[in-house]
Amino acid sequence: MTLPTYQVYAIRYAHRAGRRAEHFVGGDAHDAPMPMDYFVWLVRNRDRTIVVDTGFGAAVAARRGREFLRSARQGFELLGVRAGDIGDVVVTHMHNDHAGTLGEFAQARFHVQDAEMAYVTGRHMGRALLRRPYELDDVMQMIRLTYAGRVAFHAGDEEIAPGVSVHHVGGHTPGLQSVRVHTARGWVVLASDASHYYEHFEAGRVFPVTVDLATVLEGYDKLLRLAESRRHIIPGHDPQVMQRYPAVAPGLDGIAVRLDVEPIAAS
Repeated sequence: MTLPTYQVYAIRYAHRAGRRAEHFVGGDAHDAPMPMDYFVWLVRNRDRTIVVDTGFGAAVAARRGREFLRSARQGFELLGVRAGDIGDVVVTHMHNDHAGTLGEFAQARFHVQDAEMAYVTGRHMGRALLRRPYELDDVMQMIRLTYAGRVAFHAGDEEIAPGVSVHHVGGHTPGLQSVRVHTARGWVVLASDASHYYEHFEAGRVFPVTVDLATVLEGYDKLLRLAESRRHIIPGHDPQVMQRYPAVAPGLDGIAVRLDVEPIAAS
């Protein structure tokens, strides 16, 4: 059986300033800027349109001190995709910057790991430190969608469409999942927060917001097994993604890039 191929896009929807010491367990010896971009992703071909993550809205951005550029829905519309036409949404994990605005995708079925939903509705959410990255409204919305029969739960690795699969990685959160997509250049892996920056998986370093350090490090090995090569792993927040890959179209520089084509720059 010949697998279909997909086009894959990263869409930048928010931004914040930052410094290197904020992004590594143990800090960093270099006191230098290290900004963070926020992405959602689009996977499509002639037969299917799949969204990976839905970002946060303007109110959450303002409360958390993020520079809000556009909603996920508006980002997809820039690529000619309307929210009402999207059939499947993969939620890589339930952090505020990945699982907001769920209600704007009225026709979609949502894919989430059992372990993630168990965590965000369980005992650990009684601790302020652990619940800080989550928004209660997002969790409640996912529960409502579950009651409406619109959530597909996964317990590990599973194909959700020919050539598209979700893979439980964990570490950053208990139910974090990455997405593997078959493209014309081979298997591309949307790591999401299994690796926030290229430097995390390339140098074996870890982002501080993490529930299990050992599992994060093991997750890097899994990403490498899933991807065609290191060049096929797409981190979840690295501004270099916008530099390494070509813009989708004139006027979308710094907004949306193609990930199913070869990088235009190595670093």
